[in-house]
Amino acid sequence: MSKFEKLYKPDEVCKILGISYVTFRRWIREGKLKAIKTPSGRWRVPEGEIKRLLGVEEIPRETRCVIYARVSSHKQKQQGDLERQVEALKKYALERNWRIVDVIKDVGSGLKEDRRGLRHLIELVKKHRVDVVLVTFRDRLTRFGLKYLEWFFEHFGVSIISITDEKKSPIEELVEDLIEIIVSFAGRIYGMRSHKVKRLKDVVERELSDVKKR
Repeated sequence: MSKFEKLYKPDEVCKILGISYVTFRRWIREGKLKAIKTPSGRWRVPEGEIKRLLGVEEIPRETRCVIYARVSSHKQKQQGDLERQVEALKKYALERNWRIVDVIKDVGSGLKEDRRGLRHLIELVKKHRVDVVLVTFRDRLTRFGLKYLEWFFEHFGVSIISITDEKKSPIEELVEDLIEIIVSFAGRIYGMRSHKVKRLKDVVERELSDVKKR
C-alpha cells in the first residue's frame, strides 16, 4: 500500500461495493477484503483494494449536489417562489440519482455580497464537499461577476448547472438589473428595512414596468 493511498471508511466501502456491514466484516475475516486497523481500532480499506475487487482502474463516485435557491424579497418567499425553486431543483437532482448534500436558501438581492447562503456554498466548495451546484437560473447565484464565481468553482472541480434554458429579453434583464442596483444603493443609504427603500422600489418597479411592455 502506498504511503499516500486513500483510505475508505466501512460505510463508504459498503456503499461502493454494494454489500452490508455484516458482509464487510465477514470478507475481512475470510481474507477476501484486506483492511487495516487504525491506532484507535477503526477499520480502513485502501483504495487499491476496492479497485481490485471492482476490477476497475477508477472507483465510481456518486455526484454530490448542492441546491441553491434565492429570491430577492420576503414577499416573493411568502408567495412560495423560494419553495417552488427548491422543489424543481430536487426533482431534477433525484431524476439523475445525484446525492443532495445540502439545500441552501437565500433571501436578498443578487448584488448583495455577504449573503449567508452564498458564503456557506463557497465554504462547501472550498472543502471539496460538492461536485455540482444546481440553480434554476444562473443569476440566482449573483447578478454580476458570475464569470469570476464560475472560474472559482471550476478551480475546485465544481460545475454550475441551471435547470432551465429560458432566457429573458435584454429589456427584461436591464429592468431587473436597474431595480437591483437602485434598491441595493438605497439600502446602503437608508437601511434595507427602511420604508423609504420600499417606497422607492415600488416607484421604480411601477415606472420601469412600462418599459417592459414596449
